[in-house]
Amino acid sequence: MKLMESGQMYLETIYVLSKEKTSVHSIDVSEHMGYSKPSVSRAIGILKNGGYVEMAEDGALTLTEAGLTAAEKIYERHTILTEFLLRIGVDRKTAAEDACKMEHVISDDSLAALKRFVET
Repeated sequence: MKLMESGQMYLETIYVLSKEKTSVHSIDVSEHMGYSKPSVSRAIGILKNGGYVEMAEDGALTLTEAGLTAAEKIYERHTILTEFLLRIGVDRKTAAEDACKMEHVISDDSLAALKRFVET
């Protein structure tokens, strides 16, 4: 199953929240992303069916191995793009927002070049 941009955003959000909290629930995702609970529930259901997310009986969300791999890749793309934009003078808020849009369309080759640039 190829992840759509929205699915990637949900995985990245769960990943980021899991670094901040001991457990992540749909309501946390909803509040973080500013989406309605029904929208988040639908998206989580799609991610569960795709094998990217598991839900415990208490509603805690956990990324599967495939989900974690995808989320880490998306998060790395976001981080590299944000850092690049900051280095060329874009303010932090705009850099984060633009990186969020760019991370879904940039080629692996261009990202690799940007990664080399920000790591020097």
